[in-house]
Amino acid sequence: MSQDVLSFEEALERFDPVLGFEVHVELNTKTKMFDAAPNTFGDEPNTNITPVSLGLPGVLPVVNGKAVESAIKLGLALNCSIAEKCHFARKNYFYPDTPKNFQTSQFDEPIAYEGYLDLELEDGTEFRVEIERAHMEEDAGKLTHMGGDAGRIQNAQYSLVDYNRAGVPLIEIVTKPIEGAGERAPELARAYVAAIREIVKNLGISDARMERGNVRCDANVSLMPKGATQFGTRSETKNVNSLRAVERTVRYEIQRHAAVLSAGEKVTQETRFWHEDTRSTTAGRPKSDADDYRYFPEPDLVPVVTTAEWIEEIRATLPEPPAERRKRLKADWGYSDEEFRDVVNAGVLDQIEQTIAAGATAAVARKWWMGEIARLAKQREVEIAELPVTAEHVVELNQLIEGGKINDKLAKKVLGFVVDGEGTPGEIVEARGLAVVSDDGALSTAVDDAMAQMPDVVEKIRGGKVQAVGALIGPVMKATRGQADAGRVRQIILEKLGVQG
Repeated sequence: MSQDVLSFEEALERFDPVLGFEVHVELNTKTKMFDAAPNTFGDEPNTNITPVSLGLPGVLPVVNGKAVESAIKLGLALNCSIAEKCHFARKNYFYPDTPKNFQTSQFDEPIAYEGYLDLELEDGTEFRVEIERAHMEEDAGKLTHMGGDAGRIQNAQYSLVDYNRAGVPLIEIVTKPIEGAGERAPELARAYVAAIREIVKNLGISDARMERGNVRCDANVSLMPKGATQFGTRSETKNVNSLRAVERTVRYEIQRHAAVLSAGEKVTQETRFWHEDTRSTTAGRPKSDADDYRYFPEPDLVPVVTTAEWIEEIRATLPEPPAERRKRLKADWGYSDEEFRDVVNAGVLDQIEQTIAAGATAAVARKWWMGEIARLAKQREVEIAELPVTAEHVVELNQLIEGGKINDKLAKKVLGFVVDGEGTPGEIVEARGLAVVSDDGALSTAVDDAMAQMPDVVEKIRGGKVQAVGALIGPVMKATRGQADAGRVRQIILEKLGVQG
């Protein structure tokens, strides 16, 4: 099969993409889905396990009530109906990180179903994604492939398995097929996963850290020839765990499918894996359908039964929905539509809110998070939220500027050192001697040197061309490594030349 790709534009000229997403959300309950083993991240491998986690003979699972409550919260936030009664089922398949040889999940009776999520794309366009279901299940363990390339199973010499994650509570959110996105399909993919992450974090049911796998997406892509009505064969790229990767995965798979179909070949229904280093996918295994998993009701668990009263009690505890929160914050901060949309798209809404709460103005918070901090993130090719910059850092940086200790140019340098882990802004200014030079004696000497080097500029200023002062300020700033107070330098120059400014 051809592994070439068409250009994205050519692919969209010939085909209409159809998308589907399965987003897995790890819950932050204290214990696992069906046993009392701790649900914590980063512990020594294979320490957070019990006989139930491993599915040893004779064990009996018990449903985590907090996980059920979290699932109902998420279902309500996604505008779903909540089942009055639902069962768990056994999803049978063998894989080394599934110690029971089956996954306890939900099949034909999910806890939440028939919902929707309204998204706002970067230009303000609204798009509704229909939710088919959100069901409860348990996570698998984690395999680490050793000796291969970049941790991949290909060419690995051996694999290590950690069962700490086996049994961690999951909610899987499954969309209905998404049509009509066209060229905006990659952007829609990113917006959808970002919205899910925002919702679960807002609900407090997940830590929502994609780099840890708390939220990860299986992205399904298929193509239909223009004018066709029957869906094409889909591929499913598994466990994509960053917003940028989700967007790139969908774009790449559209281009790959288009190349395969244009060459007269057939797309294989299979799982695939995204590789950030090559920005491409590779084949995994042929994709199974539901029948292949031989689902049957879990005999060791009783049904989950809800009541209208319980659901309404949970609904009353839900926090302000993210969409309503955004409207409120936009009004409070006085941002224009474009400014606020840029903030949301950059993913720094929380950071700006925290910075304002820490004492900065809305304008100052936006200036730094959307300016120099965003530039540093782009330079390092990471999300802004991944930088080790806090709201307190930004407030402290601004206080140093307002107090006259540093200027904007120096502040940008300081911020870079903060990102490098050198300490707080104040500590960095002291350690690196970056405070503004405000000593008139030192500034006067630097001004004298600049005037001696540029007598023609001096004569222009004396002749009334005050704007020429800038030509002298530059050399003074250079002589003081950018640490001079430019306003004070200007005053000294005019005073020395006896000119009114």
